Amino acid sequence: MFRKHFIPGAPEGQHFVQPGGSPGCALRQAYVQQAPAMATLFSNLDGMLFRCLIDEFWTLLSVSPGCHGLTGYRAEDLVGNQQNSLESLTHPEDRAAVRGTILAALDTGSRYSIEYRIVCRDGEEKWVLERGVGLRDESGQRLLEAYLEDITDRVQAQIQLAETELRYRSIFENAVVGMFQSTENGRYLAANPALARLYGYPTPEALISSLADIASGLYVDPQRRSDFKELIERDGRVTDFESEIICRDGSRIWIAEHAHAVRSSDGTFLYYEGTVEDITERHRYQSVLQHQATHDPLTGLPNRNLLDDRLAQAVQLARRKSGKVALAFVDLDNFKVINDSLGHAAGDQLLIEISSRLRTALRGLDTVARYGGDEFVLILGEQVSPDDTRHLLERVLAAVQAPLELAGHGLRINCSIGVSVFPDDAQDLDGLLRVADVAMYHAKESGKGQYCFYTRDLNQAAQDRFALETALGSAIENNELTVVYQPKVDGGGRVRGFEALVRWNSAGQGLVTPDRFIPLAEETGQILAIGEQVLYAACRAAASWPLVDGQALSVAVNLSARQLREPGLLALVSDALAVSGLPPDCLELEITESMIMGDMEHTIRVLKSIKGLGVRIAVDDFGTGYSSLAYLQRLPIDTLKIDRSFVAGCNRGGKAMAIPHAIIFLGRSLDLHIVAEGVETDAEREILTVCGCNEFQGYLFSRPLQSAAVDAYLQAIIA
Repeated sequence: MFRKHFIPGAPEGQHFVQPGGSPGCALRQAYVQQAPAMATLFSNLDGMLFRCLIDEFWTLLSVSPGCHGLTGYRAEDLVGNQQNSLESLTHPEDRAAVRGTILAALDTGSRYSIEYRIVCRDGEEKWVLERGVGLRDESGQRLLEAYLEDITDRVQAQIQLAETELRYRSIFENAVVGMFQSTENGRYLAANPALARLYGYPTPEALISSLADIASGLYVDPQRRSDFKELIERDGRVTDFESEIICRDGSRIWIAEHAHAVRSSDGTFLYYEGTVEDITERHRYQSVLQHQATHDPLTGLPNRNLLDDRLAQAVQLARRKSGKVALAFVDLDNFKVINDSLGHAAGDQLLIEISSRLRTALRGLDTVARYGGDEFVLILGEQVSPDDTRHLLERVLAAVQAPLELAGHGLRINCSIGVSVFPDDAQDLDGLLRVADVAMYHAKESGKGQYCFYTRDLNQAAQDRFALETALGSAIENNELTVVYQPKVDGGGRVRGFEALVRWNSAGQGLVTPDRFIPLAEETGQILAIGEQVLYAACRAAASWPLVDGQALSVAVNLSARQLREPGLLALVSDALAVSGLPPDCLELEITESMIMGDMEHTIRVLKSIKGLGVRIAVDDFGTGYSSLAYLQRLPIDTLKIDRSFVAGCNRGGKAMAIPHAIIFLGRSLDLHIVAEGVETDAEREILTVCGCNEFQGYLFSRPLQSAAVDAYLQAIIA
């Protein structure tokens, strides 16, 4: 039989139950003496301090006041009550484990600690930690004395953490991108299956065990690991860190890493972690576009954009060695006659052959670049004396003049070469080209098929240039310049607008081609007056054009680099629209890709201000500039015009269509209008239409028309 025993001075509700009679006097006396202190201690305990029998119910003999907050039961509900015993409070699924743990500790006389669940009075489940020890009372009966505390929040946090770790582990294991953790000295701590597959390993474990040093075992260039660490040390992370790596089977791929350093709360470095993606295809695509931007698509030679870099390298070496660099401007003699008589295809084949011969004639350290049309530029490094340069030039002349067969015809071709020398004649590319051009024209005038070094006495070409500049000034003043218009049509052959082009029929020099006077005008600043005349004329003409299929026709006008830098450009465009009455959305201003790469921020501001008028912006000759792709998303442009050099022969498909297709895909992904220039065959138009090109321009549809001819052209369409 059990009975409750109340100790005088104990807190209300604290009960002690002992089997049999009254408690031992010594125990009673000790407790009474300590009662005030114990009462305070018991009252402040959050958990439940208890003593119980070692029976099938764990019958409670005494409990502290914290039992109510923990279980919902008061002391009098628990003490001596087998229905509300500690056994009944314990969650049914945990009872066996709890009993087993406690009994095992009692057998060895050791303390125990166990976590389990209890069911409270209101049915709520809580996690508790029980810590206790077995003892005997004054009668020798074995009892259990323990403390029970609520650890629900801690356990739930642990469960939540475990679930979170499981979720992140699942993400880590099942991600389609590679994920890793690595040490500072270059070992992988963790890798997911995607990374193992990417590098050609069967499992993450195989990857981790095989790569003892990431720098030497993974990167093609071991320096990349040092670069990786330096960037993270400086910026805290790396983004799109591109490297070429060696896979397990020896193959090479390009990857982009996004990673950061993980540190402890005190800032101590722990490890790097990040993701890896395969960018081999993207890198290959970028390489194609980069090569296209710096090399001539026909001959594969470096173009103007790369020429300056190559000259800078040669000049830097010459300065270190106190040497010289020769620049040779090569112009094929009578190329136009061959091109016109045998056709453009034959002309292209001739240029390809000459390019190959020039490369063969020169040394490995020299550069051959196609400057444009039938013009080439040679950079001859490490020239100690004029005899060194003459020897190379003789080889070039001999290579070019060797017999060849073209379109079934046996030909001999000559070239005229003008030579300038760094540092004697000029200090930069523009200066060297300018005086080499003077020397080249002197070589032509002297009979062609020869080379000529620039000297200060060679001023006739400069005088001719001055005469052309003067005549151009008069032409601008006397309105000798005319504007012609080339139609732009959609995929169905319907005209949608025109491009305005300037022409000059000089009273003294006859028809002067744009490639002669436009660069000169750009250099002298006369292009500003020319651009203004063309803009006003084009806006007036377009405002007078009738609707076609219910739509107003647009006009595209080229902007020069000089105009783009002029502070009054916005006012000029606004005034031209106001004076002509042309709706702003019917005017499109074209800039070349190379113009973008000047002062980028200034270009963006100017274009945005013009765009604010409602005028459309186009990038002309797209693909011939240098690295402007990175800025496309920032520029407020509406249209990309594929350069004619990429359009010619694109109907052959394969590599011939690769660049136009890439540009169309890029433009459409940026929601841009795509126009192809220089379309000359139905086959070219058809394949470009299939790929998604919006408009076309070229001789297939019409040559540039005088203003009066445009009116007749449109009337014929409307009729």
